[in-house]
Amino acid sequence: MCGIWALFGGDGNVAEQCSCALKIAHRGPDSFRLESVRHFERCVLGFHRLCINDGEHGMQPMRVRRYPHLWLCCNGEIYNHKQLRDQFGFDCDTDCDCEIIIHLYEKGGVQFAAEQLDGVFAFILLDTNKKQVCFTRDTFGVRPLFSVTERDSVLAVSSEVKGLMGMFKKTKNGDVEPAIKAFPPGCYKLYDMSKEGRTTLKEHGRFHEIGDMPKYNALFKPHMTPNQDHLEAIRLLLEAAVQKRLMSERRIGCLLSGGLDSSLIAALLTKNARKAGITYPIQTYSIGMEGSPDIAAAKKVADHIGSEHHEVRLTPQDLLDAVEETIYCLESYDLITIRGSVYNYLLARYIQRETDSVVIYSGEGSDEVTHGYIYFKKAPSDEAADEEGRRLLRELYMFDVLRTDRTTAAHGLEVRVPFLDHTFTSYYLSLPMELRRARDGIEKYLLREAFSGTGLLPEEILWRPKEGFSDGVSAENNSTHMMLGNFAQSKVTDEMMANAKKTFPTNPPKTKEGYYYRQVFERYFPGKGDLMLVNWTSKWTNSDDPSARTQSNYKSS
Repeated sequence: MCGIWALFGGDGNVAEQCSCALKIAHRGPDSFRLESVRHFERCVLGFHRLCINDGEHGMQPMRVRRYPHLWLCCNGEIYNHKQLRDQFGFDCDTDCDCEIIIHLYEKGGVQFAAEQLDGVFAFILLDTNKKQVCFTRDTFGVRPLFSVTERDSVLAVSSEVKGLMGMFKKTKNGDVEPAIKAFPPGCYKLYDMSKEGRTTLKEHGRFHEIGDMPKYNALFKPHMTPNQDHLEAIRLLLEAAVQKRLMSERRIGCLLSGGLDSSLIAALLTKNARKAGITYPIQTYSIGMEGSPDIAAAKKVADHIGSEHHEVRLTPQDLLDAVEETIYCLESYDLITIRGSVYNYLLARYIQRETDSVVIYSGEGSDEVTHGYIYFKKAPSDEAADEEGRRLLRELYMFDVLRTDRTTAAHGLEVRVPFLDHTFTSYYLSLPMELRRARDGIEKYLLREAFSGTGLLPEEILWRPKEGFSDGVSAENNSTHMMLGNFAQSKVTDEMMANAKKTFPTNPPKTKEGYYYRQVFERYFPGKGDLMLVNWTSKWTNSDDPSARTQSNYKSS
């Protein structure tokens, strides 16, 4: 987890604009560099580093002796960097995994480079020989990237929106502030650069589609045959996804809610950490209030897998006190995202303050890949369930992936998400739709079946009914949505709600809770309501609230 930032041309006070880079310093607490590129009049690259691999030589902007005309800023982890070095015979200067991007680009260009990477990444690569700059973001958008744009010209880039706020007051030809946009996942863009540092879009495209097998040489690429055991393939692929992410010089821990997804990842992590020669105990972390079913389930898992377990106990007031700072951290006003993120934010703060783990595994992404949300049990057909899952995966970067990135990065931690591994997801999505459906009133049946009877987890955990994260951390008689809804009632009047569409013409809030969140968001990010293209919604349900506990089929078939 790092923070990348860059300025390309534009008007204004360069020193003042560069100070905006400090707004994302939390993403890289170990070191910081801001460097101007002398080939262009107004071009500056900035980097906040969280040191995970090659602490001596991995600082950025990165340049190597063989290709001094290339400048790289990358927020990411490239898990197959050693294999790529051997495959192509690259002579690398450092042991930093991101250096491989420079060599791949020089060999085949930006699209070729992105296609070869097994990992998560958002990067800027500047080529002073060709007078070009390119940007790329991983398939699911696990690593964030935003830009300020004026027509087709990129003026500045940052890992977070807050690093771009207020940089450009208006365009040359009007009084409208340039737009801040999220860079699309799975895509690359290539720009020509003028002497003044201004950019002009030359080429753009998609290097990887969700569900497609990767083009690099994957560790394990199963192919469906009539006699193949797909359950074994699921087990092998998920374990391989956990194994490859053990690459770290810093201590590794794992978020553990006690639900199926985080429990599987925690169990596979502790098992494979020992195999990899990690001698320290894996730390696991859970959070909740009095009566939380997650806290109890997580303790059972931790006892079973032998982790060094930490519990963070909260009061309702702890939850309410953290809402505003969580919204600033998230840069979102989405209802369900904020509910869960408050807990993620407080748990990450505990990890940073009270423990020495820096690399944190998470079970995020599983619900979207494996049809894990409760409402999938009501899908009218195999085809409808498949399309809904793929929609959620396409939008994941705006919701759960955003949540897990921002809340951990806010406290200088790096999150890793094995369920969003290229090979695992593409294989799972290639299985027949009817296999991936909820079965016997049980969501994620196929994933549960794959690990049933292996002893990896207690069967009661493996078949535990789905709880939404923001639900499971609270007691059933006082759910998170109830606490936050009641709190918002005291903050938002009926008159304010009556004028919601006039006050917020873009994505107007539909509830007082949503209105309160939007108010806080606008305080920090005024006029940026269009950063959220859609709100997170469920289908095939009679509830207007995204909480699983409000649905008629909660814990039932």
